[in-house]
Amino acid sequence: MEFNLKKILSALLFSTAEALSVKDIQAVITRYHNQAEEEMAVIAKEVRTESDGVGTAHTRQAVMQEVMAQVPSLLTASQIRDTMAEIAQELIDRRDTVRLLEGPNGWRLTVSPDYADWVRLLRDQPKPLRLSSATLETLAVVAYRQPVTRAELEAIRGVASDSAVNNLLEKELVQVIGRADLPGRPIQYGTTEKFLDFCGLRSIEELPASDVLSPNTLTDFIRKATQPQIPLGDADMGLADEKPTGMENSFDKEPDSPASH
Repeated sequence: MEFNLKKILSALLFSTAEALSVKDIQAVITRYHNQAEEEMAVIAKEVRTESDGVGTAHTRQAVMQEVMAQVPSLLTASQIRDTMAEIAQELIDRRDTVRLLEGPNGWRLTVSPDYADWVRLLRDQPKPLRLSSATLETLAVVAYRQPVTRAELEAIRGVASDSAVNNLLEKELVQVIGRADLPGRPIQYGTTEKFLDFCGLRSIEELPASDVLSPNTLTDFIRKATQPQIPLGDADMGLADEKPTGMENSFDKEPDSPASH
């Protein structure tokens, strides 16, 4: 049988519901060679008993040697990624019922969005709930700022974030990752692997660059919210800088002239 990496990877993807990583695929190749070498050792013993050199054992040995020569002893990560990219594009081009997605733990086949509702009906599942604007905004801040505390979230957003954070925790898109080295040791939040799957990312570093959510911009939001400027006078508070009527300083007036007699 001819070694065809694309077909082999497709078969492996269809055979498991778990994500298939580069290491998983490389381990399969290693096990193949180990098993083939064991079979070749058994065949070699049989060959030694065939004096004519054209028996069944000799034929099997020749076939095994030919197949083993086609299978590389090691597949590089680049070879696997390139082949997976070809499979993914072919599924899209022929409008297949499945799609190939890469997440933090590897590749997996998923149902095409065009047919997701039919699968949902088969499983008798409710329609997926959409995240509200407030929840999406909170999730974006956590993703770009993490680790982040609730106080920092509220400083950036300008509103309370308890409901949004609790919603994200319930959906397992956000998790507690530690405590800040601040007074009271507030809880810090970060994103989860489920968040990466939700967004189709391999790692948090793949988040697109954002001017609004850049580290410097977010830090500036927090600084302004947590360290407000103290007003120094009427002008700083937006009031007219003028003296109240009837409260003039007595030194601003000339002294009364002596009364004439």
